[in-house]
Amino acid sequence: MDHKQEELIAQLAEDIEKKFPEVKFVEAVPNPEGESALLLRFTEPENDDRFMDILEYASERTTDILLDYGYHMVVVPVVKNGAAAARL
Repeated sequence: MDHKQEELIAQLAEDIEKKFPEVKFVEAVPNPEGESALLLRFTEPENDDRFMDILEYASERTTDILLDYGYHMVVVPVVKNGAAAARL
């Protein structure tokens, strides 16, 4: 992961946490399926509507990052109480 990716991840995580204070950034990891995407893991909100709101907001932001910088990032709110949630 290069410096620009780290900068973009930090800014995106800050923006998501500000807009959705019930979620917290956990980590950025390579996609295990071998794609060049980075998975940005967040804690999962309790409310399904908020879950969808986060995905919608994040997809707009990550599309902008892909178009502007060429970095493919996917936000996945899948961590619940320190363990991966079974939703996805």
